[in-house]
Amino acid sequence: MNKLTQQLLLFIAAFCTVIPSHSQDPADGKAPTAFADSLPQRWIYSSEFTQPFPTDDSWWSAFNDPLLDSLIAEGEAANFNLAAASRRIEMARQNLRTVRSSYYPQIAVNAGWNKERTSAVTMARGGQATTIDYFNAGATVSWEIDIFGRVAARARESKAHISASRADYAAVSVSICAEIATAYVQLRMLQEQLAVTKAHVAEQEKVMKIAEARFECSLASMLDVRQARTVYYSTKASLVALHTSINTTVNSLAVLTGCYPQQLAPRLASAAPLPQFSGNLGAGVPMDLLRRRPDVAEAEYTLAAYAAAIGIAKKEFLPTLSLNGSIATEAHRFDDLMTHRSLAYSVAPTLSWTVFDGFARRAAVASAKEQMLAGIDNYNLTLLTAVQEVENAMTSYTDANAYLEEIKLVEENARKAFELSLDRYKQGLDAFINVAQAQISLLQYSNELVAARANSLTAVITLYKALGGGWSSQQL
Repeated sequence: MNKLTQQLLLFIAAFCTVIPSHSQDPADGKAPTAFADSLPQRWIYSSEFTQPFPTDDSWWSAFNDPLLDSLIAEGEAANFNLAAASRRIEMARQNLRTVRSSYYPQIAVNAGWNKERTSAVTMARGGQATTIDYFNAGATVSWEIDIFGRVAARARESKAHISASRADYAAVSVSICAEIATAYVQLRMLQEQLAVTKAHVAEQEKVMKIAEARFECSLASMLDVRQARTVYYSTKASLVALHTSINTTVNSLAVLTGCYPQQLAPRLASAAPLPQFSGNLGAGVPMDLLRRRPDVAEAEYTLAAYAAAIGIAKKEFLPTLSLNGSIATEAHRFDDLMTHRSLAYSVAPTLSWTVFDGFARRAAVASAKEQMLAGIDNYNLTLLTAVQEVENAMTSYTDANAYLEEIKLVEENARKAFELSLDRYKQGLDAFINVAQAQISLLQYSNELVAARANSLTAVITLYKALGGGWSSQQL
């Protein structure tokens, strides 16, 4: 080791004692703390929400519908949005591997043949042109030693992006499962409304025949017949719209489960009743619930990535230590390449330090800090949005159940009103218009009752989605 090399190594060692290997930045646990702290201590809830919050297993199993279970399983396996989210996780992992590759030296090999001729007229007067040809083979090594933690900071950023990608996958999964469950409930509601409407068509046909018979016996006018036929045909026409809605919903389920409608339609062709929910809905401390939400977890991991980015920007102020070397063999004759006289090598440890760059690095640090503050704003907004969605979901569920109980009474009284009006019409005590109005009201409230039951189930699904589904922060 020559004297110059010794002096260079001593300078590097002295510099390392002055500058710490890890700068104090948000990536080292000192991130900004401008977080909102005005969250409620507990949710606003009533007696329906006194049970523990939903478990971390498959929440949709509480609907006790095997077909729904299989559709969600197929959606998790074949949904293309979910597959794309999985790809993003793998891309983040590969990016981490790319960053970690900087820990190791870069080695390249080369081999070739060169021929050079030097012009005679560029030499002294009377010079001769020279021609050189030779074979060469060698290897070069380039290694930036991570003495100041530059690569480590980039690895921390990449790890945070992996975690954020996993949280994004969880969010997509929760959304897909909720969409499948909602579409399935919608399908069963439409099929039940179709059955209800068909039953009303049959009943209205009987009433129409009664009006026609009374007209033939001169006990009623043609107006009664026309009114009866109007109600009958309008109800019958509504069957077309229900068929369209059913087919559209099946198509939506096909996309969500990653298959074509003709593959899924036969399994859903047979009507089935709406699922029966048998689970417990609960609420607890807000942070316990918020930690379940994948979007909150994703916002946290994104903040971690922003903090690491500040550390990376700060480390640009530090010097870089690199080691470059090469070893080669050069000879005019191919069989002389392996001789000792043909060996050539170079070793060049280099310490480089940018002293002035027009304040570009300072601007990069300021930009990274602003990105971090924007991430904090987004995190706080995500928390507030989570509170809003859960509160709204709880209110919707409570109100949906209350409305269901009320609409049951409305439908029951509408049915009795129709029966009474029909009896009075048969006895000639009332005009047919009363029967027609009672028929229309009964059909409306019968379908509204089915829709109310479906809305109650949809409110359950919405609440599970707002609570983060079956995911937990540990699983992320």
